[in-house]
Amino acid sequence: VHPKPEDAARKAFYGWLIGRPYDVSALPAEIAAFEKWKADRSLPLPPVPFEWLAAFPLTAEDWAELAGRIGWQALRMNLNTLARNGAFNVQGVTEAVAARLSDEQALTKVRPMPYQLMVALGQAGEGVPLKVQAALEDGLEFSLRNIPSVPGRVVVCPDVSGSMASPVTGFRKGASSTVRCIDVAALVAAAMLRTNADARVMPFEVRVKDVRLDRHARLAANAAALAGLGGGGTNVSAPLAKLNAERASVDLVIIVSDNESWVDARRSGATQTMREWDQLKRRNPQAKLVCIDIQPHGTTQADGRPEILNVGGFSDAVFDTIARFAAGETRDWVSIVEQTEV
Repeated sequence: VHPKPEDAARKAFYGWLIGRPYDVSALPAEIAAFEKWKADRSLPLPPVPFEWLAAFPLTAEDWAELAGRIGWQALRMNLNTLARNGAFNVQGVTEAVAARLSDEQALTKVRPMPYQLMVALGQAGEGVPLKVQAALEDGLEFSLRNIPSVPGRVVVCPDVSGSMASPVTGFRKGASSTVRCIDVAALVAAAMLRTNADARVMPFEVRVKDVRLDRHARLAANAAALAGLGGGGTNVSAPLAKLNAERASVDLVIIVSDNESWVDARRSGATQTMREWDQLKRRNPQAKLVCIDIQPHGTTQADGRPEILNVGGFSDAVFDTIARFAAGETRDWVSIVEQTEV
């Protein structure tokens, strides 16, 4: 394909883009400014994507200027880059970045999702000022309102066994995440509590642990409360058994574990879990079960039932998947793909 330039500016731009001769005077203003800046770095930073500029040596003052120019998402993803290049040593930058990250108007427009921000907060290095990290945490709290609401009688069962202190990526030399499985479990619990005042949280390891989480508390506080319960093995059937003992009315049960929650009626070791679920299901015919394995061993979803959804891994998309499953819109990824127009 050889597109024909519509005018001299487009012709010059095409030439610049593919390394062919071009008329410098006909270049678009932004590109012309970029070329002049490359020849003379004392000139102001040109109005081009910051990735173009980052390929060149920049001063701390240059990075400070970029901190106020780049988009919100780019800002939260480049905090360590700003710190590494001395931007936070420039007067006023820390306050300006913190204000941008916690600005409710910007957060409403960008609609960041909580797991994104949890990862960003976990990856923030020592060079990122505490004030900036606190602003990022404010953004995380604000983002919880972007999670779809799941109505009804919802019970969240976070695994708090000892293995939940492991990174969500598992232990990988030089590549382990700073986000722990227990943090993800706390995020799911906090999300359900924020969007459903009647939601119930039942942490478990070998048995159900007695704890009451404040739905208005910060996510970090609830994560610390759950992590403080940790220890022991994992008995996935424990919360289901307790619900049956109480003869509780339930619409949706969400089990969050590192790699123990998947339910398969044919799987060895799942017998007691399935027995408890069958008993609960007889009492609550409309009930559904979501099993989230943050560190799944398998590469495919375990065979479940129409009322059971097994989720492997974790991202912000899980919240939407849970809401759609609870509403009866879909039960697996295949049907989601089939509903997508190409």
